[in-house]
Amino acid sequence: MISVTGGLIGVLLGVGASMAVKFLANWPISIEAWTVALSFIVCTITGIFFGWYPAKKAANLDPIEALRYE
Repeated sequence: MISVTGGLIGVLLGVGASMAVKFLANWPISIEAWTVALSFIVCTITGIFFGWYPAKKAANLDPIEALRYE
């Protein structure tokens, strides 16, 4: 959920900053839908993987051994 929310915030900030540059500097800006979707998908997959992998690794540990290690 955090990675999806972060992805949405990133997309909104990116599009907002692009529009601000377009109106303030009068530069031609083109935002492609596939680039927005690709950035959101990469952000979501990265967040899910780096949340899932350590949790999966920790779930396979013996609790007594894990506590003894610390």
